[in-house]
Amino acid sequence: MTFEVRIRPEAELDMSEAASWYEQQQRGLGQEFLDEALAVFMRLGETPLAFELIYRSARRALLRRFPFAVFYTFEDDVVLVVGVLHGSRHPRHWMRRA
Repeated sequence: MTFEVRIRPEAELDMSEAASWYEQQQRGLGQEFLDEALAVFMRLGETPLAFELIYRSARRALLRRFPFAVFYTFEDDVVLVVGVLHGSRHPRHWMRRA
C-alpha cells in the first residue's frame, strides 16, 4: 500500500531555496538535491512509520547525500511534509510548522 504524500508550501520553499543554493555551487547539483528529496518522499509514501519519531507526532527522514532532513507527520493515512531543512537549522524552525 502506498500512502498519499502532501508537501506544505513552506517545505516546497525550503526545497526551492536549497536547490537554488546547490545549483549556484555546481551546475546540476540543485536537481540532484531535488531528486534525492523526491526519493525520500517516495520512501515516506511506502513506509511512513519506518522513520524516527522525534517530537510529538513529527518524524524525521534524512537525505543520504545532502545534510538535510525531511520533517513530516503521518495521520489518517496521509504523509504531510512540513519542512526540508538543513541539519544545522534550529529545531524550533520546523517545530512551529508541525
